[in-house]
Amino acid sequence: MRRSARLVAGLVIAILLAACSGGSDAPTLNLQVIEAARAAIAARTNPPAERPPVTRAVLDTLDGTFLEITREREDVTAFLYPSYTTRDSEPGEIVVWRTDSNETVTVRGGVLIATRGLGGDLLSTEVLLAGSRPGPAEGGARTYRVFGENNRQTTLAMACEVTDMGPETIEIIEIRHATRHLREQCQGSGGVITNEYWIDARRGLIRQSRQWAGPHVGYLRLRQVTD
Repeated sequence: MRRSARLVAGLVIAILLAACSGGSDAPTLNLQVIEAARAAIAARTNPPAERPPVTRAVLDTLDGTFLEITREREDVTAFLYPSYTTRDSEPGEIVVWRTDSNETVTVRGGVLIATRGLGGDLLSTEVLLAGSRPGPAEGGARTYRVFGENNRQTTLAMACEVTDMGPETIEIIEIRHATRHLREQCQGSGGVITNEYWIDARRGLIRQSRQWAGPHVGYLRLRQVTD
C-alpha cells in the first residue's frame, strides 16, 4: 500500500478518534476528508451541525483496502487499513486493521475477535466460524475476554444462535452490494447482545456488520468501503 493511503487513514483516525486517544497533528492530504472529520467532532459538541459525508470520489483517490468503523456510543467514525493478515489451523483469515496511531481491530473470517487502544478493550474472543463462508457458525458457544476495572481481565461466556434473514441489497458509500443478512443473538454472563452480518458471497467477505466489542467499547459498525 502506498504511504499516502496510510497517511490518510492516520489523518482520519487522528481527528475522528481524538476523544478516545487524545488526538494528534496530521498533514493536510485531502480537504474533503479533513472537513468531514472536523464536522464529525463538531457534531459531538454541537448536535445541530451537519456532517459532510466521505464520498466515493474521495475513496477512489486512495490505493488499498479500507475498513470504516463507527463506535456507536460516541458516533465516531474512522477508516483503518489492513496491517497484518495470517491463517492458522482454524477456519477464517485473521486480519489486523490498524491506524497510524496504532489503534487496532482484529477480525477472523470477518468476525470481531479483538481491539486495542479503544479503552476497556476486547482482549480476545473464542468463536465458532462457519468455515464454508465468512461469518459465525449457525450457533454455539462464544467467549469474550475483556479488559475490565482495576486492570483485570473479565471472561464473559455466551451462547449464540444465528438466524438467516435472507438476501438483502445494501449501499455503502454510493455502491450497492447483494448480500445475505445473518443475525446472531447471544446471551449469558455478558447479558443479551445481537450481532449482525451482511455477507457478500460473490467476494467471499463480510461487506458490513454490527458487532459487540464488550461492555466498555459497546457496538462497532464495520463496513468494507474499498476492496
